[in-house]
Amino acid sequence: MLKWLVVVALVVLVTGLLQPGVVQRLRLGRLPGDLAFRFRGREYHFPFTTTALLSLVAWFILRSV
Repeated sequence: MLKWLVVVALVVLVTGLLQPGVVQRLRLGRLPGDLAFRFRGREYHFPFTTTALLSLVAWFILRSV
């Protein structure tokens, strides 16, 4: 159980560190279907398409294992 906790913590850490570069290269969050708008001086972002795409990729990866 402790091994899985360490692995998950490391994956979250590495993903968090690599996220800005990967997001810019793959244009995640700016796909058609992702909503972004400004209301009363605040920006709101709803990445519907990006979420669906990443869920599909994760499903394929877990399905192939």
